[in-house]
Amino acid sequence: TKTDGTMWSWGYGLRGNLGLGTNESFSSPKQIPGTTWNEPFGGSYGISAATKTDGTLWVWGYNNTGQLGLNDTNNRSSPVQVPGTTWDTVSFGYHNTMASKTDGTMWIWGSNELGQLGLNQAVAIIYSSPVQIPGTDWATCSAGFHGSGAIKTDGTMWIWGSNQVGALGQNLPIPTAVSSPVQ
Repeated sequence: TKTDGTMWSWGYGLRGNLGLGTNESFSSPKQIPGTTWNEPFGGSYGISAATKTDGTLWVWGYNNTGQLGLNDTNNRSSPVQVPGTTWDTVSFGYHNTMASKTDGTMWIWGSNELGQLGLNQAVAIIYSSPVQIPGTDWATCSAGFHGSGAIKTDGTMWIWGSNQVGALGQNLPIPTAVSSPVQ
């Protein structure tokens, strides 16, 4: 992003991940449509997102498991707004996305084959729209390959999802799935 509120993208174009309305690759910066972009969130697994100064969240790219949060599984090559406002932070996992809002709530969507959505379900299910993770006072989020985690405003860390190779740090058997946030 630039100080004038414009956002620019370049590199390998695949499934619309550059947000430029095409699947082309570009070796020099091209402006993504719109202004008042606030903060981009690095793309991962073919998706990208950014907030605007009005608190709206915009997503684009690969969407095979609803990870764009737009209530479908269609890829997008241009930024599309996720419903709601007051979005704060965003993180991408493997086929899922999670985001916090300025009111301390945490939201997640996409694929849940190993409980990585933190919704007390360890079943293969897809949520293509944001679903609130129980609790409040969430400050930051971090989605991973098959697990997710977040820090609350009191500094405690919570984690959930797949425990392959001991990734959850809970001294649990390997492999194990934890489908709800544990401290």
